[in-house]
Amino acid sequence: MLNLPISILSFFFFLSLTEFLNLENIKRTGLSSSPSMVIFSHHFLVIYLLFVSSVLCQVTEFVSIDCGGTSNYTDPTAGLAWISDIGIMNSGKSVKVENPSGNRMQYRTRRDFPIDNKKYCYTLGTKERRRYLVRATFQYSSSGNEASYPKFQLFLDATLWSTVTVLDASRVYVEEMIIRAPSDSIDVCICCGITGSPFISTLELRPLNLSMYATDFEDNFFLKVAARVNFGAPTKDAIRYPDDPYDRIWESDLSKRQNFLVGVAPGTMRINTTKNIDTRTREYPPVKVMQTAVVGTEGLLSYRLNLEDFPANARAYAYFAEIQDLHQNETRKFKLEQPYISDYSNAVVNIAENANGSYTLYEPSYMNVTLDFVLSFSFRKTRDSTLGPLLNAMEISKYLKIAAKTDRLDVTVLDAFRSMSDESEWTNDRGDPCVPAHWEWVTCSSTTPPRITKIALSGKNIKGEIPSELKNMDALTELWLDGNSLTGTLPDMSGLINLKIVHLENNKLTGSLPSYLGNLPSLQELHIENNSFCGNIPQALLTAKIIFKYEHNPQLHKESQRKHFKLILGISIAVLAILLVLFLGSLLLLRNLRRKISNQKSDEKGDSLRASTKPSTAYSIARGGHFMDEGVAYYISLSELEEATNNFSKKIGKGSFGSVYHGKMKDGKEVAVKIMADSSTHRTQQFVTEVALLSRIHHRNLVPLIGYCEEEHQRILVYEYMHNGTLGDRIHGSVNQKPLDWLTRLQIAQDAAKGLEYLHSGCNPAIIHRDVKTSNILLDINMRAKVSDFGLSRQAEEDLTHISSVARGTVGYLDPEYYANQQLTEKSDVYSFGVVLLELISGKKPVSVEDFGAELNIVHWARSLIKKGDVISIIDPILIGNVKIESIWRIAEVAIQCVEQRGYSRPKMQEIVLAIQDAIKIEKGGDQKLSSGSSKAQSSRKTLLTSFLEIESPDLSNGCLAPSAR
Repeated sequence: MLNLPISILSFFFFLSLTEFLNLENIKRTGLSSSPSMVIFSHHFLVIYLLFVSSVLCQVTEFVSIDCGGTSNYTDPTAGLAWISDIGIMNSGKSVKVENPSGNRMQYRTRRDFPIDNKKYCYTLGTKERRRYLVRATFQYSSSGNEASYPKFQLFLDATLWSTVTVLDASRVYVEEMIIRAPSDSIDVCICCGITGSPFISTLELRPLNLSMYATDFEDNFFLKVAARVNFGAPTKDAIRYPDDPYDRIWESDLSKRQNFLVGVAPGTMRINTTKNIDTRTREYPPVKVMQTAVVGTEGLLSYRLNLEDFPANARAYAYFAEIQDLHQNETRKFKLEQPYISDYSNAVVNIAENANGSYTLYEPSYMNVTLDFVLSFSFRKTRDSTLGPLLNAMEISKYLKIAAKTDRLDVTVLDAFRSMSDESEWTNDRGDPCVPAHWEWVTCSSTTPPRITKIALSGKNIKGEIPSELKNMDALTELWLDGNSLTGTLPDMSGLINLKIVHLENNKLTGSLPSYLGNLPSLQELHIENNSFCGNIPQALLTAKIIFKYEHNPQLHKESQRKHFKLILGISIAVLAILLVLFLGSLLLLRNLRRKISNQKSDEKGDSLRASTKPSTAYSIARGGHFMDEGVAYYISLSELEEATNNFSKKIGKGSFGSVYHGKMKDGKEVAVKIMADSSTHRTQQFVTEVALLSRIHHRNLVPLIGYCEEEHQRILVYEYMHNGTLGDRIHGSVNQKPLDWLTRLQIAQDAAKGLEYLHSGCNPAIIHRDVKTSNILLDINMRAKVSDFGLSRQAEEDLTHISSVARGTVGYLDPEYYANQQLTEKSDVYSFGVVLLELISGKKPVSVEDFGAELNIVHWARSLIKKGDVISIIDPILIGNVKIESIWRIAEVAIQCVEQRGYSRPKMQEIVLAIQDAIKIEKGGDQKLSSGSSKAQSSRKTLLTSFLEIESPDLSNGCLAPSAR
């Protein structure tokens, strides 16, 4: 019934209403009547009114814009109202189209735009968080004189929707997107002509029902429609409104459009019915589409379809409705044979059973599958089926990452400025200020999201006060507002730490100059001439090394010389007092140091560990580096360390730095004492660097430096003692140790990731560890992890390979990109940490011929299995039966992202921390565990990882899709 035109429904409505009124008359006259008839009439009326009101409301919310059209009209074919874009779009020109498609009115004109790098945007009103179908169409036609057909870009807000390439001038190119509206409006923009003149024919907005096309990823992804096919269609004509109340375009499988269906299996037969189909599913496809189908009479349905802009991850829908009357001994069962997707291919489709009856729609959907450019798909009947497979329709939509729009706080200020100038051409700019092309009067950063760095509104007839929201534009470097009619006082700009150039001259600004202006750290130029400022000029503006122009402000003047003299005198006295205190303090410090040196010399024993009795002090450290003004760990004498370690009798390890001993200080604190084995000048500089770095770094997930000792050729570092050794020992070490359960491994991974995140993001400048590995992740008495050995360049040792004069790291953990180009970045640590995550999952060492055979290393081995959807084969056998598969998958996914070949495809440590926290929540969240007998098919899945696509693609780590299906 949903596919009936409104006029026909109205006819039935009046019949029902008449019968209902007649029955009421019968009741009033006392004549007998059938209660069922009365109830039926009531129900029919209510259902009809609800449906008609829903459909009518739906249609009234349709937006249909005839781009280039000269008037409004109603399309006689579909009965939809179209409006001209005159008054909506002020740019471009209307062009008459010869031989429009199907002679439809909306294709008789198009709107052409200039060939430039600007964007031209249509703004469509929406309801935030409601889902819509957005459609843009393009029919070029041509005079035959063009050197080349148009090629240009289409954007929805800041997201690149499509690159429109006209190859056939007579074809109507259709681009459709299903979105959940991010705000109360969206912008559809034509931009960036590559060849020919950019143009558009129509723009349509269709609201969808509440449940339609919902996905788990709509906060971060739009759905770009790639295919919507009506199988078994009687003609080549597409089906749309009014047959589809939501005006989706269902293309006929008979269409010969380029890159459409080919490869039809022998025995494929077209069938249809006139019976009504119950289509009350989430997507509400039209009944008319479900009344036709194709059947594989020889047991196979097979097609091939090219998908533009693929490979990619997609949402796919299959529509099955049994439209043949089956005899009692007839069955129709089939499986998806190609492409093989284990979660779906193993399921048997029995339409009548799945849909709870014939002539009822069954609508399985594939929430997130990876599809290639050429999609070959086939359904094959099962051995116990008497009839071949059936298919009514299908839809495929590509997940399209939503690009970040310009920071909302910046846009608020720009909108305020636009409202302060009447009927100026520059105020008509639409779309995002920065993406895909920035407005002429702003300059943007390349960050995500984009930020406004320059506002250039000199002489733009702006009236009123400078918006107070300007204080939020902390990325702003230049502000040009000169030559306008601005009034009032200056707003608070004290937080604009990047502001370099300010032009406010030739306005009507009043009030005093705020004192903070002289303290803006980046300010280089300030122009305020020809205004009405008053009061004293802040002294900092006069003494700062900036260009400061303030002429022709009659009430603005410098402070008196006497006041300046008092200020200078006061500062001088204060400085002298500080110098005196520092001098006295230096004398006391020198006295204490001499006393300490004397005590150390008297304690000399001649042991090989004490080659000299001269203490280092902070001064000797400072000679080798320049960090010591930030404060260092406290100095510990060699005699104290000998006492704490019982003359270095308990050796607990050996690393690239040297031997490590256990010790216990006088206050009872247990320590690890590391003695540098090499006393060369190079290693001395490394020692200085280590002390300097560790002295200013404090984080709960980094092993803290307690103190240091430097006496001639002996250089010693003293750390907190970690009772449970290294993560490497716990995973690969003694069999007598209790194995780590999965939740403990996740907690350790989270701790280590937070430590590295602090090095990368919390330190300025950032610190790159350079040698992340399980043996450098230590465990304290509570099994909490801390990262060690960072900030110190290392020589080759037993488990280290000196790759070149620059590239150093441990075999199996070394970033291949760093090895290739010797460019060290934070992403090199990310690669190494990805290897650590794979170790935690598998319990295997990074390099092992025994474990990995020809693969040689854990990365190649794990990547090949995960790409096949087989995560069970990489899980540590110790964990089987006590771990959730979803939790393992979450870590496996982020680990494979970490070990991407190129650094830009790897996530940041902050993102890795979030992924680990997700896995912890999953592991704690329920009771279902993975057993050793679980099917590999249950763990098989496809993700949006770039390695799965095997193509170059942008970094999707901020919006990576977690696979699921319904």
